Amino acid sequence: MIVLLPAYRPGFHLPELITALGDVDPAVVVDDGSGPEAAAVLDAARALGATVLHHPANRGKGAALKTGLAHIAEAWPGRGVVCADADGQHRAEDILRVARHTEVTGRITLGVRTFGAGTPLRSRIGNGFTAALFRAATGRRLHDTQTGLRAYPADLLPWLSGIPGEGFDYEMHVLLAAVRAGHPFDEVGVATTYLDGNAASHFAPLGDSARVYRPLLAGLFGSDAREG
Repeated sequence: MIVLLPAYRPGFHLPELITALGDVDPAVVVDDGSGPEAAAVLDAARALGATVLHHPANRGKGAALKTGLAHIAEAWPGRGVVCADADGQHRAEDILRVARHTEVTGRITLGVRTFGAGTPLRSRIGNGFTAALFRAATGRRLHDTQTGLRAYPADLLPWLSGIPGEGFDYEMHVLLAAVRAGHPFDEVGVATTYLDGNAASHFAPLGDSARVYRPLLAGLFGSDAREG
């Protein structure tokens, strides 16, 4: 498995994560137009052996994921991918466990967070509402529709590159397209650390939420079938 880490203005949690992952799996970091202030962090990631790709300007998480997926498919043909957030939310052991699950099963695997007392309120409410909409639109129950920790088998990489979405909406499009295409997926429980109330997140509550809900609402009313 190749570890794919989309990053926008990353902090030193990124090289700390790469260090914790060790040399078991190669890591690919896609810098989504972070600018000069991220140079030291990205240099540290590169010094630890990560491949660092760059977008000259910020294009969105979906665009960063697709850049990484295309590079991995070319550089490591036949290898699966595990995508994780670069902001310190995901533990290295959970990333590797989700990756290994897909290696064994050949299925998409979602790292499902526990939304307990330590979870920021907006995350608990937002995920619950999104999960309810997803179930209404697809008939599938998922406990965490917004997780950024996801593993994919190698044969799905070309399919993933063709799914629409440039921002946070891309990951929702992937779930909806997987249901339509009949690609099975599993959920594996993981721990989640919210540092400083998830202050490192670049998710804009209004604009990005609207983009995430748009494909869900389209699926609910039957117009999303044309996508993916």
